[in-house]
Amino acid sequence: MKAIKYPLYFVLCALVLALASCEPRELKENDVLFDEQRVEKWTADGQLYTINEFLDQFMTEKGNFMSDSSQYRTRSHYKSLELFSIDTLPSDGPGIYLRARVATDDYGGNFYKSMVLQQIVDGDQQNLRVSVDMGSSSGMFPQGQEVIIRCNGLAVGRYANQPQLCVPSYNNNIFASHAEQKVGWAPGRIPAARFRNAVRFIGKPDKSQLVYDELDLPTLYNQYLSKFADVVGARKTDGRLVRIKDVHFTGTYDNLGKEENCNRYNPDTNEGNPTEDEYAYTFGPTTKNVGYPQSRYVANSTSRTSRTVRKVLVSTSEYARYAFYYLPETKYEGTITGVLGYYMDNGKYDPDGGEWSITPCNLSDILPEAQANEDPAKKWVPTEWSAGVPQPTE
Repeated sequence: MKAIKYPLYFVLCALVLALASCEPRELKENDVLFDEQRVEKWTADGQLYTINEFLDQFMTEKGNFMSDSSQYRTRSHYKSLELFSIDTLPSDGPGIYLRARVATDDYGGNFYKSMVLQQIVDGDQQNLRVSVDMGSSSGMFPQGQEVIIRCNGLAVGRYANQPQLCVPSYNNNIFASHAEQKVGWAPGRIPAARFRNAVRFIGKPDKSQLVYDELDLPTLYNQYLSKFADVVGARKTDGRLVRIKDVHFTGTYDNLGKEENCNRYNPDTNEGNPTEDEYAYTFGPTTKNVGYPQSRYVANSTSRTSRTVRKVLVSTSEYARYAFYYLPETKYEGTITGVLGYYMDNGKYDPDGGEWSITPCNLSDILPEAQANEDPAKKWVPTEWSAGVPQPTE
């Protein structure tokens, strides 16, 4: 008996230690939060790029993922340019790093599985979209959080001419509108675990550090939209944070370049029901499973008396929490805060200016002055569509 007593004892001890080692270690703040010293140490094996340097260095016109760019979706090709592209980044070799601040959140559902990063370089914005296969990402990557990303093994590309950090993805969605034109390779979402492993946090979230271009619609046209035909130049304007003042909703939408009136809700005919009518008088009615963001026009406040009418689209996902809220009537004016976007997904047509839009994060980014106005006549009370209830009007 003594011959096996002590070996058995050691086996049991080893088993207990093995089980104890399997217990998850408590996550410490120091594991994920970097200070400047740790940033310098982590990036010592490579280079820390600005966003524009990163795009200039690694994003090519044709992409490097497929030697034959015809393998991209057929709508990708615009003259000698590519609206969709993928450049893979080396897994090995010197580290490729980006340091930026998370500029968006997904609480309102309008940036589902995506975010926008912002850098301030020499007093000006540089911005980049990131596609991540992660729901409720704001719980881990809140708005205002500064991050540093090791980009090795990922990809950079353009989706509808919008530059983004991504991975290659093959699209074969037979239910998409004009599906036969959309088959092919395109930028896709980075797996959540892969992205978490590539990111470290710097300090704690601070939304006050985000910078917005504050301007009115005429200035927006003069600075950005007047150059809408410059497809290449738009790539480094896409993603900017803007705050557009003195605007009101017009109750109209864009129908392939033609402005049309939205349908007001009629409970007797069911016209304007956002669950069935994609032209309803709401921010983001159904797309009937197609999935594109819905867009509604806003105009500058002087347009009622001035010959110069400036308008731009406000973009809302049909899955946003405020998608079925009625548009504000034209008498309500204020600011729109959001991300300026240039979305051109069809190279068969020349750009007409409708490629530009502003995407808010939440309902609170839409005419907050009108919502907070103490004068009942000027106060806009957001109202959600309800079956059988007539739409409130001016």
